[in-house]
Amino acid sequence: MAQQLALLRTPEAYAGVTEYARKHTGEAAAAAYLALGHAYLLDRRFAEAEASLAQARRAGEELADYADFLGAEANHQGGNDAAAEKLLKGFADRYPDSIFVDQAPELEATVLLALNHPDGARAALEAGADSDAMDRAGYQLAEGQVDLALGQVTAANAVFKKLLLEHPLTDEARTALVKLTQTGAASLLTVADLRSLGDAYYDAGRYNEAEEQYRALAHAPDLTAADRAGFAVAEAACQLKLKRLTTAQAEALPDTNDENGARRLDLLMELDRDRDDEAGQQRILAEMETRFPRSPWLSEALFSAGNMYLLKRDYPKAIEYYGYLAAHFPASQDAAAAHWRAGWLNYRLGNYAEAARLFDEQIKLYPAADETVSALYWRGRLYETQDHYPVLAAANYRAIIRAYQHYFYAQMARERLAALTTPAGTDHSPGTQEKMAAEEPELNRFQPVPEPKLVDSFPVDSPHLAKAKLLANAGLNEFIAAEIKADPDSDSWSALAEAQIYANYGETFRAIHALKRALPYASAASISSIPLVYWRILFPEPYWDTIKAESARYNLNPYLVASLIRQESEFNPSAVSYANAYGLMQLLPVVGRQMAHELGMEHFQTFQLLDPETNIKLGTRYLRQMLDKFNGVEEYALAAYNAGDNRVTDWEAAGPYSGMDEFIESIPFTQTREYVEAILRNEETYKAIDEFAAAHARAGIEASK
Repeated sequence: MAQQLALLRTPEAYAGVTEYARKHTGEAAAAAYLALGHAYLLDRRFAEAEASLAQARRAGEELADYADFLGAEANHQGGNDAAAEKLLKGFADRYPDSIFVDQAPELEATVLLALNHPDGARAALEAGADSDAMDRAGYQLAEGQVDLALGQVTAANAVFKKLLLEHPLTDEARTALVKLTQTGAASLLTVADLRSLGDAYYDAGRYNEAEEQYRALAHAPDLTAADRAGFAVAEAACQLKLKRLTTAQAEALPDTNDENGARRLDLLMELDRDRDDEAGQQRILAEMETRFPRSPWLSEALFSAGNMYLLKRDYPKAIEYYGYLAAHFPASQDAAAAHWRAGWLNYRLGNYAEAARLFDEQIKLYPAADETVSALYWRGRLYETQDHYPVLAAANYRAIIRAYQHYFYAQMARERLAALTTPAGTDHSPGTQEKMAAEEPELNRFQPVPEPKLVDSFPVDSPHLAKAKLLANAGLNEFIAAEIKADPDSDSWSALAEAQIYANYGETFRAIHALKRALPYASAASISSIPLVYWRILFPEPYWDTIKAESARYNLNPYLVASLIRQESEFNPSAVSYANAYGLMQLLPVVGRQMAHELGMEHFQTFQLLDPETNIKLGTRYLRQMLDKFNGVEEYALAAYNAGDNRVTDWEAAGPYSGMDEFIESIPFTQTREYVEAILRNEETYKAIDEFAAAHARAGIEASK
């Protein structure tokens, strides 16, 4: 009930938690009242929040610091600062281990300022000096406001400027900018400062704010011509992202012989690409190559052009642009991807010698790039099919299996190894090939990740862990991770403890996220190197009875369905995507209605897709239809599930493909290609985990005899 209240805050949820609180005592009641107080606070019902949090404080001791701190917030926001100060005074002395110790000084200082006690506010901040509290945006804002209240305007403005530049994306930064403007100190911000602020907005995807910032800068007095041009072009880049830039506006930008001029041409090229004006795009790229041969904007334009021709299936033109980028901008963030795509498209065109050369270069130059596992695999395939060096092919496959154990291409490499034989009439004896393979130093770079030291249990007497479990009872998930990490000995078990708490409360997707953050190397680690309890959370099986039943109805592999759900929603039944897809299997409403109609479900409503059983029933039916449409070929069906069946029909017709591995690598949409690979990888990982668990159980039985 508390989890539902935290998520939805409906009258029914409030009523349910209130009834629970009234019927219980002690820590159970305290957790329920805390849940109510937190929910009321989020809904800005401050009087009710104050009352509930006060009841939480009276009911129990374990979460008293939460009741006091959140109660102080509720009182302050509700205008009762005297009551807030009573809760905050001496907070750190009462709760020295609280996660709110760093936040309390800034809140108390804000409260005391509201009570017109700036000297007390200064003292409150000084209590947090020389601690992590000072790095918080809230602390810095309170510090500036205290300086201002004490008449120390110069010091206040220095603090506001520091806050604005160190934490530009925070709400506190907005307030700091207002304060600087009010005090007439906006001039303290240099052009470089203001540019960095605009760039921070742009990089965060906050294009409206960035556009406003650049526009203001472009009209500022006393700018150099170069600075003014730079701000105008940056403003236009925001307009392009917001789909408001016209060709006339871009052409009217200053045509300078510096990076601003290069960016202007990049914008014009993107507009030509949007209009599918190939001639205009090529003309602009040729101009950029002549005028700005070393500009990073040329690198971006080349990558964009290569992508356009890739989608058009004009592979020679795509190779031209990708190859130019890789050769002239080897340090670019797109260099590894461009280099790989040039190699792959040569392979697709049958230029195998050039493809092999580029694959070898990729392995040597970009060993850590995501694309290099693909280069290892396809170089192995060329060793097999073109060079007839099976031992060298096997060396590549083993390098993949060694270093990328749960990647899609590790699965493919295992299949190739199983099928590999030395062809008749080979020009090199196996002994010579083995010597050649042993002398491949580039392959030695690809080694297994170091086995992590992970524990599969945690202390039962940790007070922070006990509080984290109570927080889960109260639906206060946002505080769980910080509470666990507040235990000074939690480094080895905090992620597992956090994940298990979420899993125990049905928050499977939160559990997965917790372990993904802690174990980013899991996809390259062996099953045996990570305790089974971690794998069971990373690859969970909730709703397993429904998955098995509906999979059986439609002759589907339940591992496939679980793998698709993990990729689509990570088992979050409430997930709604940016594309308006709903629930576990991320069904569009139109698909849900069609499947419901076929199953005879009357009066179907879109919200029913958020029900796990309904979603699985409709989603498995839809998946079966995709499989039937593509003659049972799993890879085609998964691509269609993600990108639409018409696109897959088009991609299928773009063959021929030597095998399914070639079709998958040829999917032009990166998101769809990675989606298909991930589900196939997930499916194999699920099986491997269950096989490992079964073997582990058998070993335990044998050991007990």
